[in-house]
Amino acid sequence: SCFRPVFFQETVYLNCKWRCDFQSVQSWEGNSKRKKMRFTLLLVAFISSLTIAAENTDWPNYANDPGSSKFAALDHISASNVQNLGVAWSWDSPDNLLVKNDRKLTPWGFKSTPIKIGKTLYISTSLGHVAAISADEGKTIWTFDTKTYADGRPTNLGFNHRGVAYWSDNRQETIIMPTNNGYLWAIDAKTGKPLKQFGHDGRIDLTQGLGRPVNRKLYSVISAPIVVGHVVVVGASISDGPRQRTMPPGHVRGFDVRSGKQLWIFHTIPQKGEFGVDTWEDDSWKYSGNTNVWTGISADTELGYIYLPTGTPTNDWYGGHRPGDNLFAESLVCLDAKTGKRVWHFQMVHHGLWDYDLPAAPTLMNIEIDNETIPAVAQVSKQGFVYVFNRKTGEPIWPINETPVPQSNVPGEKSSPTQPIPTKPKPFDRQGLSEDDLIDFTPELRRAALSIIKQFDYGPLYTPPTLRGTINLPGWGGGANWSGAAFDPDTSRLFIPSRTGPMIVKLKAGGEKTNFRFVRSRDVTSLKGPEGLPITKPPYSRITAIDMNTGDHIWMRPHGNGIRQKIIEKGISDPGPVGGRFGTGPLLTSSLLFLGQKDENRNLLRAFNKDDGTILAEIDLPATPWGTPMSYVSSNRQYIVIATGEGANAKLIGLALPL
Repeated sequence: SCFRPVFFQETVYLNCKWRCDFQSVQSWEGNSKRKKMRFTLLLVAFISSLTIAAENTDWPNYANDPGSSKFAALDHISASNVQNLGVAWSWDSPDNLLVKNDRKLTPWGFKSTPIKIGKTLYISTSLGHVAAISADEGKTIWTFDTKTYADGRPTNLGFNHRGVAYWSDNRQETIIMPTNNGYLWAIDAKTGKPLKQFGHDGRIDLTQGLGRPVNRKLYSVISAPIVVGHVVVVGASISDGPRQRTMPPGHVRGFDVRSGKQLWIFHTIPQKGEFGVDTWEDDSWKYSGNTNVWTGISADTELGYIYLPTGTPTNDWYGGHRPGDNLFAESLVCLDAKTGKRVWHFQMVHHGLWDYDLPAAPTLMNIEIDNETIPAVAQVSKQGFVYVFNRKTGEPIWPINETPVPQSNVPGEKSSPTQPIPTKPKPFDRQGLSEDDLIDFTPELRRAALSIIKQFDYGPLYTPPTLRGTINLPGWGGGANWSGAAFDPDTSRLFIPSRTGPMIVKLKAGGEKTNFRFVRSRDVTSLKGPEGLPITKPPYSRITAIDMNTGDHIWMRPHGNGIRQKIIEKGISDPGPVGGRFGTGPLLTSSLLFLGQKDENRNLLRAFNKDDGTILAEIDLPATPWGTPMSYVSSNRQYIVIATGEGANAKLIGLALPL
């Protein structure tokens, strides 16, 4: 079963380079001797490919398949032996030496997830290196330095990068690397050298071709692009702290993977005469920006469609200067990958005021409802919802109802009277704040928590920002975030890590340095509970498993111990695990669910039982896990690889069973 075929659309994928069209196999059936002989030859080739798959399987995209499942059909590592998992090799990022020599280049966590093709891993680093690494030993084959850091510290999260893409036409093998300073590189996968025919000496300038001048300091790319056919599709990360209404637009573009020529542009902020421009009242489409895809993009390669999860317009918290619903902000948009033309869209948040960007690549899946197989796409959100659609038509699988929400009292603001609320699945994390949500380990703690929230405005989900200060729950970190979800095609279950992270948004007058009437105040941001404890009841992070055939929750578990010991030390009865730091994205194999986390000062990769969420093993890591783990087989040995560390201690760790 380590090489069990995975059926996706009309193709049997063997979790390696080999694939077999199942309908073609069926077409050989017949009574003639010639047909039987041809079928036998094909069957032999099929069995041979399975043998190859057992020895060597790939992870060719950031989330393995273009549909972002994060699933590998492997079970060398299983419930019976996962406790024996250990470090097989360790690879030091070339960033580390740069950081030691210049602390101003210190990045945050090493968040990249490698891809694997053949016997080689390809990965990006926080400072913009691209590296090829041997899959068996973790040794460097080549590195290429894009010198991203030469343009200074990037916007938003600083030096921060999550992965690369791969393309081949069986002659040329290319690694596609977008950078924090707004360039797109094409690198020869064999030599590590830029491909001269791509753009200008191997790169194109992504700040050009957007329809207006763009300040490079405000524009970045942090997520892996996606390649469909010969088109590479790229989004952008744009500064979340604007001082002016005019900001770079988050338009999404398709480029020719060979030449770097821009083939199409999709205006996430519609331009004059385009569908949706009327949702930007007072001609606010002319100057508004952001509305970008900073996270991953998914694709259905058979349909030729890509699925874009977009973000909030300028700015995140006040929209008096951009009246209207503001399409295509905070929407899932389906495009034709060849042309960039819109096929369908659904807006999850009208006239966003909460920084509820769609944070992760949507997950493509085939589900079964009333004995009918439906091609679906599921989008997790910071709000704690899963929105599920027919990925061909955009029709919701379960009703999504426009529901009245609280209205803004900030001068000049016109909030949307309704927001779309899914009827299924039910939310996977806490939404909104009421007195019933407050910490209640003791009556004294509950009274103290009540006193704290009385200083602010609070209420159900979509309670808008105010001049007094509003408690947002979830806050801008989710719910779900960029680590996204994982889908198991064997059980049709979706696994979602999430966190309960309330925050305070307080608006203030814009002042002389900005042309916004109101901006977010930095005086109050976090919401702390009494005696250094959280303001709400646990869990504070969790993992939720959902049956996507029914929309029902199967199980929910707190993710980690968190502050469990701190609570005990206050003389409170042991509450059990309460959920720790958010942790990494999920990895699914045929047998197990894996997530990384720093929990109670331990750096861990945990293995979970997929059926009920019980912990089967905790594997210690040498540093904080940041990147979403991936898995493959090389030389008949299964590896799990995860990016760890920060600063000058960034390492890629390869885990495997003892030989």
